[in-house]
Amino acid sequence: MIPAVGLTAVLSVSLLTLGIGVFGVRVSRTTSDFYVASRSVGPVVNASAIGGEYLSAASFLGAAGLILVHGADALWYPVGWTAGYLVLLVLVAAPLRRSGAYTLSDFAELRLESQAARKVSSVVVALIGVLYLLPQFQGAGITLRTLVGAPTWTGSVLVAAVVLVIVLSGGMRSITVTQAFQYWLKLTALIVPAAVLLAHWHRSGGASPHELHVSDWVEPMQGKYATYLVYSLMLATFLGTMGLPHVVARFYTNIDGRAARRTTLGVLGLLSAFYLLPTVYGVLGRIYSFHLIADGRTDAVVLELPTEVLHGFGADLLTGLLGAGAFAAFLSTSSGLAVSVAGVVSQDMLRGRSDSVRSFRLAAALVVSLTLVLLVVSSGVPVARAVELAFAVAASTFCPLLLLGIWWRGLTAPGAIAGLVIGGGTCTTAVVAALAGYEAPGVAGPLLAQPAAWTIPLSLVVMIVVSLATASRRPPGVMRTMVRLHTPEHLDVDRGTFDPERSDARTAQPVEPTVRRFHR
Repeated sequence: MIPAVGLTAVLSVSLLTLGIGVFGVRVSRTTSDFYVASRSVGPVVNASAIGGEYLSAASFLGAAGLILVHGADALWYPVGWTAGYLVLLVLVAAPLRRSGAYTLSDFAELRLESQAARKVSSVVVALIGVLYLLPQFQGAGITLRTLVGAPTWTGSVLVAAVVLVIVLSGGMRSITVTQAFQYWLKLTALIVPAAVLLAHWHRSGGASPHELHVSDWVEPMQGKYATYLVYSLMLATFLGTMGLPHVVARFYTNIDGRAARRTTLGVLGLLSAFYLLPTVYGVLGRIYSFHLIADGRTDAVVLELPTEVLHGFGADLLTGLLGAGAFAAFLSTSSGLAVSVAGVVSQDMLRGRSDSVRSFRLAAALVVSLTLVLLVVSSGVPVARAVELAFAVAASTFCPLLLLGIWWRGLTAPGAIAGLVIGGGTCTTAVVAALAGYEAPGVAGPLLAQPAAWTIPLSLVVMIVVSLATASRRPPGVMRTMVRLHTPEHLDVDRGTFDPERSDARTAQPVEPTVRRFHR
């Protein structure tokens, strides 16, 4: 490939993203602008923005690579990543928006009336955010190396720099339009080359995928422990979506609960359209790029296919378009993660500072810098695998907290904290072992490789049992909080007060029986 084409594509996307981000300086003035875009984003734009930030390195590169290697079993990745929004739609989206919170930590304190629950939630948010940022930076390095032959670290640093500029410029309001644009760019970047490659495949007589007759590639759940591994993966992806901080933060930007549900329906449609494409690239990779499996470069199959199938400047143009889409994926997801994690860090770890916007910017710089440092440790883990582990941690922590907090008034702060610590601790241990390359013998191997099937029930049971044992510590204002979460906004009822921007909050006692108010 001509390096100039790939470099032009990457720089064009980066500069366009920077332009939109810098424009955010002109429209972002308040704390609410930085955290939740002043809760004024409509369903169409918000659905596109969610699609933009949710379709990450794992979606653009990793899913096709896994289908190339594992065949039918890997199809559960895009199915789970899409179906997770159905669970979010039915159980979580509208109540989360009605809570009036900025972050998952805000929700924990609102529902449980506990500073300790808030602090533990903040630690978990930071953990999930960093785990999810790692594969974004890693995928950027793979892309730039494939396009122009640059060292892997250069792509990671480039994405980190662009993300910092747009996040520091305008926060959530700034990245909303950027992410909406990037969804459609990613979709176009996959559709056009796929159409050309499929047309070429058809003209060449429809060659069969290499070794397609192998049963463990075309039939799901073949091999030892395969059934457990697949179902554990399904649980992680189905239930982990609601616990991802950058996904949940998007629902706080909706105008009201009804808009949150409409946004979720839009996201389901956009994701369903997008995830048809990695399957096409995975199967075409089996035909034309089978050698990538032996080379250990399966994550690069999407970028390698045009030059494997075609020749000349046309192939370079298609590769450049794919590179632009890949960088859009890394930038949009990384921006959303940086905003959501920086919001939590600035509130709960830098809250002594009087300037909340300055604290937000400092927190964003700290989060991005820490992720770059940790990238060296996780560089050997496939992109989609790293994202999958972040889903497992989210499903084992915030999924039980949100489901019980929204739908069961008996949840107490000690129960929630115990579930977050035990579920999150056990799942994180398994994640660290996977990132370090540890392979346990016997049945312990799959249990550590895919921990969600046992860590999610463990966290849920611990929350319920400890809450029942500490029923006397049920939040005194829980009934009014439930009214806030479940009553449509247009009904005239007493919802208590929850004003995230009040400067006289963070007192020792609740201002209202239901909730605390927070200083930003």
